[in-house]
Amino acid sequence: MSLTRIIGRMFVPRQKELERHISGGADLQRQVLEHLVGTAKDTEYGRNHLFGATRSYEDFARNVPVNTYEELKGDIDRMRHGERDVLWPGRVKWYAKSSGTTNDKSKFIPVSPDGLHDTHYRGGQDCVALYLRNNPHSRMFDGKGLILGGSHSPNYNLPGSLVGDLSAILIENINPLVNMVRVPKKQTALLSDFEVKRDRIARETIGKNVTNLSGVPSWMLSVLSRVMELSGKRHLEEVWPGIEVFFHGGVAFTPYRSQYEQLITSPGMHYMETYNASEGFFGLQDDPADKSMLLMLDYGVFYEFIPMDEFGSDNPTVVPLWGVETGRNYAMLISTTCGLWRYVLGDTVSFTQTNPYKFIITGRTKCFINAFGEELIVDNAERALAYACDETGAEVTEYTAAPVFMDGRGKCRHQWLIEFARQPDDDGRFARLLDKRLQELNSDYEAKRFKDITLQHLEVVRARTGLFNDWLRVKGKLGGQHKIPRLSNSRDIIDQLLRMNSTAAKHETTTNETI
Repeated sequence: MSLTRIIGRMFVPRQKELERHISGGADLQRQVLEHLVGTAKDTEYGRNHLFGATRSYEDFARNVPVNTYEELKGDIDRMRHGERDVLWPGRVKWYAKSSGTTNDKSKFIPVSPDGLHDTHYRGGQDCVALYLRNNPHSRMFDGKGLILGGSHSPNYNLPGSLVGDLSAILIENINPLVNMVRVPKKQTALLSDFEVKRDRIARETIGKNVTNLSGVPSWMLSVLSRVMELSGKRHLEEVWPGIEVFFHGGVAFTPYRSQYEQLITSPGMHYMETYNASEGFFGLQDDPADKSMLLMLDYGVFYEFIPMDEFGSDNPTVVPLWGVETGRNYAMLISTTCGLWRYVLGDTVSFTQTNPYKFIITGRTKCFINAFGEELIVDNAERALAYACDETGAEVTEYTAAPVFMDGRGKCRHQWLIEFARQPDDDGRFARLLDKRLQELNSDYEAKRFKDITLQHLEVVRARTGLFNDWLRVKGKLGGQHKIPRLSNSRDIIDQLLRMNSTAAKHETTTNETI
């Protein structure tokens, strides 16, 4: 009998439990809030915010302020120095290093033992449970899973306390039995030098029976490219005949889908999106035919939402799950068993349905362009790029965009810096299609583009191959969970990239002239 068939039986009870999400979402969330408040009532934060007297969501919302990382940073730093019972009971030894804030290069998100098991690992288990439910003939456990991880380092030199990528924390603490069905070996998975790690992973796994992949699409693609270089094969299924699924998350998959479909041509290949972050595990694609994800409601996470048209105002509306409306763009707040309370996650979502609650990620609260009132979000960008690529045969590897506030002719526009895996058949046509589709998707952008009065036609600049990886390397962010900022109201990032792009072009010209 297939090993997958035997192991799959362990997931059947959970598959039935997940049916509670269909009609009992609000009740599940009320139970989570009761658990969070009751468990943390004797912490310093719980005492200061009357957790012991909290009897309802209304009490909780009245007594606990909305927090950004800056508001919790002081408490988190005390925890990192070894203080107990601050935001969550006991001492928290693990901290997931995440992208920084306005004032800091990095954020350090506490990962308690409770959060590790009731949220992060449960998300991974449910990912498998839902995949096996949808694919009863799977043989994923008859081979190995290639799981990409980051790295970690000592936290203030406190014994047993570490800080690093969430993926490294998960691998470091994973059940030893899981190591029997995953590759590469732990020492390789936790290497900090991504280029060395990439090569070692490829060499360690090339002779294995890899059936499933887990990781960020951009970094996984880099590893798989090295596997293809070493193997000399054209398609991944020639290296790993049993490959059947890629569990992906961290960045939108749309820009990478066509590259994966060319790399893996097997008709039995599946793709399943996950919504996991340093702060928690929040969603899973439960239906292969539906790109929206199921919000996971019985983990150690309580959700609240701020309508994006009120985000940043002095007194925005905040609603619990049972107050959301479909089709509206929300900023997400979370309270977790890691000690984050009414925490502004930074992601924006839109619900496609309720009962069950399903959603799509639309962008970031700080990752959008609204320099001229156009309110362009990442979801608009991803869909418009996909359209332009389909029409021109192009493939996008990485991109970023920002406003040009005024050029030498007094004109304003959006500037897109795009690294192509396959160039469009016509650069001008690609830019026109991108602009056209953005207007179709976003009425505010369309209004600002009307007769070129406020906003002129967007500009596309080609990035040299490897530019974005080089930028990440310079920033010390190559590999792990680091992402390219897609949209920004500021030109800081795109100007850095353009300078690197220009410098490389000049160097190449000089070299060619010398030759």
